[in-house]
Amino acid sequence: MSVGGWVRLALVCLAFAIGASPVSAQEPAAPQAVAAPRLQEAIDRLGSLDYATRTEASKLIRRTTPAQAVPALLNAVAQHADGYVRFRGLVLLTGFNDPRTRDAMRESLSSPNDRLRTVAYSYFEHNPDPSLVPLFLSALDREQAEFVRPALVRTLAAHGSDPSVQPVLTRESGRGEDFFRGAVIEALGDYHARYAFDAINAIAGLDGPLLDDAALALGKIGDRRALETLASLQRSAPRTAQPFVAAGICLLGTNCGSHERFLVQTLRFADQNIGFQELLRGAASGLGALAISGRESAVQALFEAGIPSRDPARAPMSLALATIALRNTPLMLAFLKGAPARVDGIALMAEGFDMLEEDLDKERFFALVRRTYWDSPAGSADRQLMQTLIGKLDF
Repeated sequence: MSVGGWVRLALVCLAFAIGASPVSAQEPAAPQAVAAPRLQEAIDRLGSLDYATRTEASKLIRRTTPAQAVPALLNAVAQHADGYVRFRGLVLLTGFNDPRTRDAMRESLSSPNDRLRTVAYSYFEHNPDPSLVPLFLSALDREQAEFVRPALVRTLAAHGSDPSVQPVLTRESGRGEDFFRGAVIEALGDYHARYAFDAINAIAGLDGPLLDDAALALGKIGDRRALETLASLQRSAPRTAQPFVAAGICLLGTNCGSHERFLVQTLRFADQNIGFQELLRGAASGLGALAISGRESAVQALFEAGIPSRDPARAPMSLALATIALRNTPLMLAFLKGAPARVDGIALMAEGFDMLEEDLDKERFFALVRRTYWDSPAGSADRQLMQTLIGKLDF
C-alpha cells in the first residue's frame, strides 16, 4: 500500500473509533435541492483535514440536484483559493455527466496543480478526444510528476489507434525509471497494444523488476506469439514471477483452467504460510487480471480467500477486488448481487478502495452506483445491493 493509502486507512479507522458510522442512512430516492449557503459550505469543507468532515461534504454534494451542484463545482474548480478543494471539486464534477465538464477538464490540463492535471488526463482516458493527442504527446516530454505521468500515459494508450502515438509509447516502454516504464507496460497491456508486442516481448526476456509487468501485458495484448516467451519463463523465471506468467498464458486462452487453479492454490498457500507475501501479491494480481478479462471464477476465488483472511495477507486481495470493481464494474456488480456473503465481501472490497489512488475512477464507480440506486424500483435486489455498497464504501 502506498504511504497515502496507509494514511487514509488510518484516518478511516480513527473516524470509526470516535463514533462515525461505517454504514450510511437510507439513501434518498432522488437528488435533493440544497440551500445555496449549505452547498457552498460543503464545497469549502472538501479541503478539511478531518476525514469525516470531507466525507460528509462529498456525500451532500453528490446528492444535490445537478442544476445546483454543477455550477457551484465549476466555480470552485475555476476560482477556489484552496487547491485541494479545486481538485476534489473537479473529481465530483465528473459524477454529474454534464457537458460543461469537458471544458473544465481541458483547462485543467495546463494547471500547475498536479492533482488537477491527473484528473484531467484520467478523464480523457475514459472520454477520448483525438484533437488533443498532439497536446498529450507534447506534455509527455515535460511531465515528470510521479502520479501525473502514469495518467498521461494511460490517456495516450487509449488513443493507441493514432499512428503518432504508437512509436512514442513503444519507445517509452524501454526508457526512464522502472516506475514509469512499468506504468507504460501496464497501459499497453490494458489497451491491447499489439503494435508494442516486440518491445514488451523483449522486456519479458530480461531479468529484472519489469518481468512481472511484461509477462502480464503479453497476455493482455493477446498475440499468441507470446506463448513461446511465457513457456520459457515457466522454466526459468523466479518463483515470485510465476503467478504473472500463469495469468499471461491464461489470458492468451491456453489451458486457462489449470493456470487459474495454480493461482488459487498459490494464493491459499501464501495466505496460510507466513513469509510468502510477494508470492501472494502476485497470485492476487494474476487473479485480478483474469477477473477483469471476464472470469467470474477468479472473483469468487479472491472473495473466498480474502473474507476470512487477516493482514498482511488480506491487503493484496482487497486491493485486487477493488481494482476489478473499477475496471470491470458489470462483472463485479453481477457477482455481488448473488454473493452469499455479500456484506463481508463488500467490506473486504471497501478496504481496497481506500488503498487505490484512482480518484476519478472511484468517482465513476460511485456515480454509477448512485444512478442505479435511483433508477431501481424500491425493494428490488438492485436497490438493496446499491444501498449496501453506498453504506460500506461510505460515499
